[in-house]
Amino acid sequence: MQKIQILFPDPQMQRLRELARREDRPVSEVVRRATEAWLDRCALTYIRTERRAIPVFHGGETLLPACAMRDTAWHDRTLEVAEDGAPGAAHE
Repeated sequence: MQKIQILFPDPQMQRLRELARREDRPVSEVVRRATEAWLDRCALTYIRTERRAIPVFHGGETLLPACAMRDTAWHDRTLEVAEDGAPGAAHE
C-alpha cells in the first residue's frame, strides 16, 4: 500500500467518521472501499460509452448559401442603422 494525504471539508469528514463508526471500520477502509466502487463504476461507464459516437447538434439547413451570408448580414445591419436614423447611416 501507498500512503497519501487527503484533505476533506469538516462536514464530509464528520460523515466519513460516522459511517466508519457505524460499520466498525477505520476511515481509511471506508475511503478505500468508496474509491474502489467509484473506479469500478467509472470503468463500466467507459466500457458502455466507448463505442458510442460523439453527439452532434444539427441546427437545420441554412436559408442562404454561405457565399451570400456576409453580404446579407451587412445589408441587414445597414438597414437597421438607417431605420434608427443614426448619423452616417446608409440610406437606400
